[in-house]
Amino acid sequence: VDHSLMKRAEANDPLALMSVGGRLRFRSGDYATAIEYWEKAASLGDIESHFHLSCMYEEERGVEKDTRKYIHHAEQAAIGGHPIARQNLAAWELKKENLKRAAKHTIIAANLGDDKAIQALKVFYAGGL
Repeated sequence: VDHSLMKRAEANDPLALMSVGGRLRFRSGDYATAIEYWEKAASLGDIESHFHLSCMYEEERGVEKDTRKYIHHAEQAAIGGHPIARQNLAAWELKKENLKRAAKHTIIAANLGDDKAIQALKVFYAGGL
Protein backbone atom coordinates (compact mmCIF):
# COMPACT_ATOMS: atom_id res chain seq x y z
CA VAL A 1 0.00 0.00 0.00
CA ASP A 2 1.30 3.43 -0.92
CA HIS A 3 2.16 5.06 2.42
CA SER A 4 1.32 8.60 1.26
CA LEU A 5 -2.05 7.44 -0.11
CA MET A 6 -2.93 5.79 3.20
CA LYS A 7 -1.84 8.89 5.08
CA ARG A 8 -4.10 11.03 2.88
CA ALA A 9 -6.99 8.58 3.43
CA GLU A 10 -6.46 8.81 7.18
CA ALA A 11 -6.72 12.61 6.83
CA ASN A 12 -10.11 12.15 5.05
CA ASP A 13 -8.94 13.14 1.57
CA PRO A 14 -11.95 12.04 -0.56
CA LEU A 15 -9.84 11.06 -3.57
CA ALA A 16 -7.52 8.98 -1.41
CA LEU A 17 -10.49 7.33 0.33
CA MET A 18 -12.01 6.48 -3.05
CA SER A 19 -8.69 5.13 -4.32
CA VAL A 20 -8.01 2.99 -1.25
CA GLY A 21 -11.57 1.67 -1.35
CA GLY A 22 -11.55 0.97 -5.04
CA ARG A 23 -8.07 0.07 -5.99
CA LEU A 24 -7.05 -1.81 -2.91
CA ARG A 25 -10.11 -3.13 -1.12
CA PHE A 26 -12.61 -3.77 -3.90
CA ARG A 27 -10.09 -5.41 -6.19
CA SER A 28 -8.99 -7.74 -3.41
CA GLY A 29 -12.63 -8.77 -2.83
CA ASP A 30 -12.93 -6.94 0.48
CA TYR A 31 -16.26 -5.35 -0.44
CA ALA A 32 -17.28 -4.42 3.11
CA THR A 33 -14.17 -2.32 3.64
CA ALA A 34 -14.40 -0.83 0.15
CA ILE A 35 -17.94 0.28 0.95
CA GLU A 36 -16.76 1.89 4.21
CA TYR A 37 -14.13 3.91 2.35
CA TRP A 38 -16.56 4.87 -0.43
CA GLU A 39 -19.25 5.90 2.06
CA LYS A 40 -16.78 8.20 3.80
CA ALA A 41 -15.57 9.66 0.49
CA ALA A 42 -19.15 10.08 -0.76
CA SER A 43 -20.08 11.91 2.46
CA LEU A 44 -17.23 14.30 1.59
CA GLY A 45 -18.66 14.83 -1.91
CA ASP A 46 -16.67 12.37 -4.03
CA ILE A 47 -18.77 11.66 -7.13
CA GLU A 48 -16.86 8.54 -8.17
CA SER A 49 -17.54 7.00 -4.74
CA HIS A 50 -21.25 7.70 -5.12
CA PHE A 51 -21.10 5.90 -8.48
CA HIS A 52 -19.30 2.88 -7.01
CA LEU A 53 -21.77 2.69 -4.13
CA SER A 54 -24.69 2.75 -6.57
CA CYS A 55 -23.18 -0.21 -8.38
CA MET A 56 -22.63 -2.11 -5.14
CA TYR A 57 -26.27 -1.67 -4.09
CA GLU A 58 -27.52 -2.62 -7.56
CA GLU A 59 -25.26 -5.68 -7.92
CA GLU A 60 -25.48 -6.89 -4.28
CA ARG A 61 -21.73 -6.80 -3.73
CA GLY A 62 -21.02 -6.69 -0.02
CA VAL A 63 -24.51 -5.38 0.72
CA GLU A 64 -28.08 -6.47 0.18
CA LYS A 65 -29.74 -5.09 -2.91
CA ASP A 66 -31.25 -1.74 -1.99
CA THR A 67 -33.01 0.13 -4.77
CA ARG A 68 -33.48 3.28 -2.71
CA LYS A 69 -29.75 3.51 -1.97
CA TYR A 70 -28.88 2.58 -5.55
CA ILE A 71 -30.98 5.45 -6.90
CA HIS A 72 -29.72 7.89 -4.26
CA HIS A 73 -26.06 7.25 -5.05
CA ALA A 74 -26.64 7.12 -8.81
CA GLU A 75 -28.46 10.47 -8.64
CA GLN A 76 -25.68 12.06 -6.58
CA ALA A 77 -23.07 10.83 -9.06
CA ALA A 78 -25.17 11.95 -12.03
CA ILE A 79 -25.74 15.40 -10.54
CA GLY A 80 -21.97 15.62 -10.10
CA GLY A 81 -21.43 14.93 -13.80
CA HIS A 82 -20.80 11.18 -13.92
CA PRO A 83 -22.01 10.09 -17.40
CA ILE A 84 -22.26 6.36 -16.64
CA ALA A 85 -24.36 7.06 -13.55
CA ARG A 86 -26.57 9.21 -15.77
CA GLN A 87 -26.90 6.35 -18.25
CA ASN A 88 -27.72 3.94 -15.42
CA LEU A 89 -30.54 6.26 -14.37
CA ALA A 90 -31.74 6.33 -17.97
CA ALA A 91 -31.83 2.51 -17.97
CA TRP A 92 -33.74 2.58 -14.67
CA GLU A 93 -36.32 4.93 -16.17
CA LEU A 94 -36.62 2.71 -19.24
CA LYS A 95 -37.43 -0.25 -16.99
CA LYS A 96 -40.23 1.85 -15.54
CA GLU A 97 -41.29 2.77 -19.09
CA ASN A 98 -40.69 6.45 -18.42
CA LEU A 99 -39.28 7.15 -21.88
CA LYS A 100 -39.16 10.94 -21.69
CA ARG A 101 -37.25 10.92 -18.43
CA ALA A 102 -34.90 8.24 -19.80
CA ALA A 103 -34.32 10.40 -22.87
CA LYS A 104 -33.49 13.41 -20.69
CA HIS A 105 -30.91 11.42 -18.74
CA THR A 106 -29.46 10.14 -22.01
CA ILE A 107 -29.23 13.64 -23.49
CA ILE A 108 -27.32 14.84 -20.43
CA ALA A 109 -24.98 11.84 -20.61
CA ALA A 110 -24.38 12.53 -24.31
CA ASN A 111 -23.60 16.16 -23.51
CA LEU A 112 -21.04 14.86 -21.00
CA GLY A 113 -19.39 13.00 -23.90
CA ASP A 114 -20.63 9.46 -23.29
CA ASP A 115 -20.46 7.56 -26.61
CA LYS A 116 -23.04 4.95 -25.56
CA ALA A 117 -25.46 7.76 -24.74
CA ILE A 118 -24.97 9.26 -28.17
CA GLN A 119 -25.80 5.90 -29.75
CA ALA A 120 -28.84 5.52 -27.46
CA LEU A 121 -30.09 8.94 -28.55
CA LYS A 122 -30.12 7.74 -32.14
CA VAL A 123 -32.47 4.96 -31.04
CA PHE A 124 -34.70 7.40 -29.12
CA TYR A 125 -34.96 9.76 -32.07
CA ALA A 126 -35.55 6.92 -34.54
CA GLY A 127 -38.41 5.85 -32.25
CA GLY A 128 -39.96 9.31 -32.35
CA LEU A 129 -38.89 10.84 -29.04
